[in-house]
Amino acid sequence: MDSQEFSTISNIIKSRRTVKPPAMNGQKIPNGHIAAMLELADWAPSHGLTEPWRFIVYEEPLAFCQKHAELYKEHTAAENFKEGTYNNLATIGTNASHVIIAVMKRGTNPNIPAFEEIEAASAAVQNVLLAATALNVASFWSTGGMTLKPAMKNFLELGEEDAVLGLLYLGYSEQRPEGRRITPIEDKVKWVK
Repeated sequence: MDSQEFSTISNIIKSRRTVKPPAMNGQKIPNGHIAAMLELADWAPSHGLTEPWRFIVYEEPLAFCQKHAELYKEHTAAENFKEGTYNNLATIGTNASHVIIAVMKRGTNPNIPAFEEIEAASAAVQNVLLAATALNVASFWSTGGMTLKPAMKNFLELGEEDAVLGLLYLGYSEQRPEGRRITPIEDKVKWVK
């Protein structure tokens, strides 16, 4: 890799930010851009070439959001149900262009630990987020609501060892929060000679 390529990838990584769906503007992303992001996701590393990532794309975010809200209503005890949470789940994608459900589909090789499959699928998600940044698309990786609950797995007809990794809300936005790191890199890295 030459210094120009390194500079390009460095800028993309450093400029990736979380932008929540209410800050998105409702403009539609071309499906070709979404497909290109998912093609880059497919180049994530995986042990034994299991390629455990799966993506479910909703072109109409509110269709998914309404289903998400209904799952919350159906699977929440009356004493714990909050109308505000229901309404938020039903409308959070109003300004998003697409919602992508990221899933780890467990492979059949028992020698590969499940955590490695989760790591590989998470790397695929990161590829989507970086590709979105390169295309000037805002993104939000959410695990809220029913995302990590058994009801969502059942809704998606996933196997017992599969896992939902999150909801990716994608859209355009004029907002791009400033980036920062809390802990200096020197406190996170130990060099050994």
